[in-house]
Amino acid sequence: MIDFHSHILPGIDDGSDSVKTSLSMLASLQEQRVDTVCATSHFYATERSPERFLYKRAKAFDTLCEALPADAPAILLGAEVLYFPGMSSMKELPKLCLEGTNILLLEMPFTPWSKHMIREVRDLAHAGDYTVLLAHIDRYYHQQPLSVWDTFLADGVYMQANADAFLRFSSRRKALKFLREERIHVLGTDCHNSVTRPPRMKEARITIRDKLGTHYLAQIDRYGRELLPASE
Repeated sequence: MIDFHSHILPGIDDGSDSVKTSLSMLASLQEQRVDTVCATSHFYATERSPERFLYKRAKAFDTLCEALPADAPAILLGAEVLYFPGMSSMKELPKLCLEGTNILLLEMPFTPWSKHMIREVRDLAHAGDYTVLLAHIDRYYHQQPLSVWDTFLADGVYMQANADAFLRFSSRRKALKFLREERIHVLGTDCHNSVTRPPRMKEARITIRDKLGTHYLAQIDRYGRELLPASE
C-alpha cells in the first residue's frame, strides 16, 4: 500500500519536528500496512530555491535514515510543490518530482483558480515531461466548478485525496462521490505528526470498504501501481 503524500522528514517543514516523531509516524503507517511512503515536504518557490530545498531534504533524510529500523516502509523522496506563475519553465522542476519518476505532486491555491492557473497545469500535463498529481483535492474541490475537474481528468491529471477526507463528516460524502466517479485516484495521509495530524490510512480504507465495497479499494491500489509500478 502506498501513501502518496506525507510530511515525515524531520525538521524541514511544518511536518515532523524530530526523528522521534518521524519514527512514530512510520511505525503507525507500517501497522496500517503501508509499505511505501512518499516523503513530500513543502516546496514554496517564494521561500527557498530548489537547490536549498534539495539540500535540506537530503540532510533531513540522512538524519532519519540513521535511525530507521531495517523493516521500515520504503521512503521515496519528493515534494509538495505549491503552484507559482511560470513554474512550467523552471529548469529545476524535474528535480522536485517523486524519486525515480516524473510525478509532480502539485498543491494549488485555496482560492478559485484563474484561467491562467488552469492553463499552466494543463500545459504541464500536455508537455509529456510530467505526470501531474494534484495534492489533497478534497481541500479545494468545493471552490472549483466541476468542469475544471473534468478538464484536468481529460488531460490525464491524477487526483490525490487525503485519507482524512473520508473520515470527516463535512467531507466524507463528497469524497466518496468523487471516488465512485473516479475523480480520486490515490490516497495520501498528509500526516504531519502523531497527535494532531497522524496517519489514518487504515481508517479511511475501512470507511471506503464499508460504504462502497472492496472494488474501490482495488481501484485505488490499481492506480497506485499504475503510477508506481516498482512498489509492487
